[in-house]
Amino acid sequence: MPRAFTRTCLSLALTLAVAAGAQAASHREAPLIALDPAADITDVYAFRSWEDPSKVVFILNVIPGQEPSSGPNYFNFDDQVVYDINLDVDRDGEADDIVYRFRFKTELRPPFNDLPVAYAGVDGVPGLPPAIRGLDGPDATGLGLRQTYTVTEIRGSKQRDLGAGLQVAVPSNIGPRTIADYEDLADRGVYPLNNGGRTFAGQRDETFYIDLGATFDTLNFRANPPILSAAQDADDRANPFGNDMFSGFNINTIAIEVPIAELANDPNAVIGMYASTSRPRVKVLTENGTSRTGGNLVQVARMGNPLVNELIIGTGQKDRWNATDPEDEAQFLNFYLNPRLAAIINLAFGTQFPTSGRTDLVAALLKYPGQDPNACKKGDLCSELLRLNLGVAPTQPESQKRLGGLAGDAAGFPNGRRPNDDVTDIALRVVAGALLGPVPNLGDGVNFNIGAPGSNLTANGIYAVFPFLPTPHDGRNRRHIDCGENGANPCS
Repeated sequence: MPRAFTRTCLSLALTLAVAAGAQAASHREAPLIALDPAADITDVYAFRSWEDPSKVVFILNVIPGQEPSSGPNYFNFDDQVVYDINLDVDRDGEADDIVYRFRFKTELRPPFNDLPVAYAGVDGVPGLPPAIRGLDGPDATGLGLRQTYTVTEIRGSKQRDLGAGLQVAVPSNIGPRTIADYEDLADRGVYPLNNGGRTFAGQRDETFYIDLGATFDTLNFRANPPILSAAQDADDRANPFGNDMFSGFNINTIAIEVPIAELANDPNAVIGMYASTSRPRVKVLTENGTSRTGGNLVQVARMGNPLVNELIIGTGQKDRWNATDPEDEAQFLNFYLNPRLAAIINLAFGTQFPTSGRTDLVAALLKYPGQDPNACKKGDLCSELLRLNLGVAPTQPESQKRLGGLAGDAAGFPNGRRPNDDVTDIALRVVAGALLGPVPNLGDGVNFNIGAPGSNLTANGIYAVFPFLPTPHDGRNRRHIDCGENGANPCS
């Protein structure tokens, strides 16, 4: 191999390994969005509800890597960010048929505008508000900073407010003294919608699991090569050799559940979706000399399938990719046909996975079933969407397989995506060529969400009820289960 080419490949490997440090979710995946956490989409989910199979759930997470004890200012949605869930229900590759739009409004309620903290509550102490037990009324006296939000359905030029009343985002889980019963408070934050669905916005446990540090350390997995045995691969309740480095962290979640009948007349339809965050384009100078944001919206982040921006798109194109609509994906086609990650894996572990002509990736990530992966044209677009077959029945949480379709669980990724689908391992294997033929059981050695708090959890950490992500860790008692600790694998 020519020396210059070898240096180029090694440089590329290092660059992409660093860029993929938050692999399998969009945590800080591009240079500019890393500076804007309130608009940084970490994960997107789409699946049929196992609580009510007549409905579909869409989830959008933002603000990555929340340390629960980071007070006195905790984690909130941004009033200037437009949070959209965009749907393609006619298979034309353009996800503009239905949009569910979320907008937030923040208020600082007296007397907290004169206090050094935004939340306070202690039962039985005169002069202090009682512990927070509600989102409105007397039980919410200690909720000094409060965010309300709207949900708007957009169908072409028609807009409909789906709210059935006041909707309040559930605040960060500060601690048990300030918020007496966080699970009960979160339940109060689930609101009915006038289309027969329901919604939730607020903090949840970081459900995505990965050996983040090992991945970030230039693919320095804790097994070399990183291959799970058949027994390890089949056990979704134990981490065979990796350490879940998102344990003990939280994220902010927007979730909406809508009837399938609201989306498609065909109960077996395949729909596409992606989530996006946008900001106003310009600042407008007012008559009194102050400025306000205004103008058209500019998309700053998007996500459909997990891993695409992290592990497929080149670093120099990541921010451009974030600002591009999925139906314009043809301009990035070279990254799919010639996946750099496959070349990196080959360099790192001496494997011989295919690195060119990968129309299998085009078919899996950019096409609907039956479409031609060799063409990107009108009527047969290459569009990067998370696709969901509405006709596939949901799998109950106790029976879900983390490897989804690769393990025979047709209700999991890449048929939509559920919160506990192990997209890291799935993506590694698909990039290695799993859609072309047998490949080893590649993985980071992390098989489940360790240390998830609260109730309504299965043995492998799946939260069984809406909004389908576990209770967030509280700031006083949070625990990161690190390597070498009880319940975790060794550090080396």
